[in-house]
Amino acid sequence: MPKESCFWKLNPPKHWPNMEILNQTKLSKIFFPDVDYGIRSIEEVPMLLVQLTKFHCGGITIGLKTSHTLVDGLANFHFFKSWAKLSRGERLEENELPFLDRTVLKSFEPLMPPRFDHRELKKLPLILGCSDNMSERMKETCVTLLRLTKKQVEKLKERANKDRLSSQSRPYSRYEAVAGHIWRCACKARYGGDKLKYHQPTVVWFTADVRNRLNPPLPVNYFGNATLRSGTPTCFFGDIISNPLSYSSQKIREATEILTEEYLRSQLDFITSQQNVETLRAHFHIVNYSEGPFVGNPNLAIGSWLSLPLYEVDFGCGKPVYAGPGSLSEDGKTFIMPTGPNADGSIIVALRLQTIHMEAFKRFFYHNISATNL
Repeated sequence: MPKESCFWKLNPPKHWPNMEILNQTKLSKIFFPDVDYGIRSIEEVPMLLVQLTKFHCGGITIGLKTSHTLVDGLANFHFFKSWAKLSRGERLEENELPFLDRTVLKSFEPLMPPRFDHRELKKLPLILGCSDNMSERMKETCVTLLRLTKKQVEKLKERANKDRLSSQSRPYSRYEAVAGHIWRCACKARYGGDKLKYHQPTVVWFTADVRNRLNPPLPVNYFGNATLRSGTPTCFFGDIISNPLSYSSQKIREATEILTEEYLRSQLDFITSQQNVETLRAHFHIVNYSEGPFVGNPNLAIGSWLSLPLYEVDFGCGKPVYAGPGSLSEDGKTFIMPTGPNADGSIIVALRLQTIHMEAFKRFFYHNISATNL
């Protein structure tokens, strides 16, 4: 299904877009073309929609909706960069042309049964005492953008690595440290001092680009969706909260390191072997499909846009001053992104949480960075 994949501002206003206002007044609908998700025939669903919005100040936004089944984030911005280059009157180099052969991602024949217990294709934990997530889905949510300076990011990495379980392992990455911090803060905000929630199960989901994880690697200019999901082991609020940052960062790492060639091939074989894809719909977010996974309370989905070329797109009027998701669809949806074209090492964390937890999350998010016991 098409989804709002990015929100662009060129020729500034001087500040970031106010995501709280976008959330409250549905202004995102102004910047993106509308899609009728009631369409039954997949052939009628648009693969790409673009809307240009001009402002009196001279700024513009480019709202882009693409089919996530068709392309992932990297392919999306490959298209965006190529489109911008052509609009400047330049030609694409040979290695910039899209590689369109999807068969390179197909499973090998004959298909093999799964070789792993694929936790990323299992149902997410529910709130203790609940048999479904419908009550959590219905709760009011809000969106915020939180900025971390380069110094704050480095401090998080330093704290995570200070208590690293093994000195022989590589230091925790920026994503592992920041995602671990987000997870801890969300658990603290949702826990709220209620001892009954100490044993509340929780996981983090994310999708990973597998282009370079397969053997042989996919072509650099592969144009399609080459992401597969991973998830942390099931943890508990109490363990995430009471242990240092290295604990949650280690669980994030376990979800990335499990994505070996063999593991990914096993996941692809399992997906390919399903005779009825309806059985898989419960594991993937689909617009207007209420039986899909709910990544909100007590869980999170933390995506990384840190390696995407968000600020390399130039239509001839300069690089954008802001690039990011056009909307965050539900509770728990989170993205970690660079702040702007200057590459100063600072990042933005964009997330949607239930309104009752947001203020506590913000408080923990910044206080815990300056606290001694991180």
